[in-house]
Amino acid sequence: MGRLVARRLLWGVPMLLLVSFFSFLLVSLVPGDPARSVLGPLAPQEQVDTLHQQMGLDRPLPEQYASWLGDAVRGDLGASLVTGTDVGQLLTPRLPATLSLIIPATLTAALVGIVLGVASAVRGGVLGRLVDMLSMVGLAVPGFWLALVLVSWFAVRWRLFPATGYTAFADSPVEWLRSLVLPVAAVSLGAVTAVAKQTRDSMLDALNRDFVRVMQANGLSRWSIVYRHALRNAAIPVVSVLGVICASLLGAAVLVENIFGLPGLGSGAALAAVQHDIPLLQGAVIYFTLIVIVVGLVVDVCHAWLDPKVRTR
Repeated sequence: MGRLVARRLLWGVPMLLLVSFFSFLLVSLVPGDPARSVLGPLAPQEQVDTLHQQMGLDRPLPEQYASWLGDAVRGDLGASLVTGTDVGQLLTPRLPATLSLIIPATLTAALVGIVLGVASAVRGGVLGRLVDMLSMVGLAVPGFWLALVLVSWFAVRWRLFPATGYTAFADSPVEWLRSLVLPVAAVSLGAVTAVAKQTRDSMLDALNRDFVRVMQANGLSRWSIVYRHALRNAAIPVVSVLGVICASLLGAAVLVENIFGLPGLGSGAALAAVQHDIPLLQGAVIYFTLIVIVVGLVVDVCHAWLDPKVRTR
């Protein structure tokens, strides 16, 4: 298991390099001048040119990236062009809000989706068709539209949950939970239906295998066959889907955090893009990439636990 973790971590290094390079390239192509954004539209062109040189934006792009990468390796992601504050100091306090959104949403998708998928596979009939229908609806409904509907119903009309804002867990666990109910519901609907559909298909495949028939012939209970043996075999593709879903929720977090006013990485990245704050936006991309690497590592560890053959590869 240790060799598996070390190998996956080593694969994360070139992934970080590639993502950082292409994000640096794409951000540089965004229309607008960071120096002009800092000084304002009425600033004289001479001041803009001077600040442009001070920021190092007049240097060739490969030189700019090499300079940034050298600092990033030492843990320095630069300073915000707008506020002058260290990027790490701006983004690290935003990390708990994003994780508080992504982790509960993934757990909700896993628990509810697996329960629905197993039940529909075992019982079939109406429940199976219902899961298929919910899967289509969940994938078709945009998360931002669902977020607006949830705010309209549960925050404005019935006043059950706050419409915007975020309370840290250390300040008040109850208010922390209340501030996350609507955002988590908004981003997890599509994830729940995707997990339910994958679980149902994987369970049907597992229940039709020969080892299940042998167990039935040997008199094993239905509960033991379904939950101790078939579900373990069906869980491998489900775990892979959960890993993809968790990573994709980072993209949904950009919109949902802005709708609900959550001070997370997504809203910080959106603000940095509007202000053309290249160091802050580049730092947010690095944070997102690190989260994806950790998610991939967790998925690989779960695969190794579920399938011993993976540990020997």
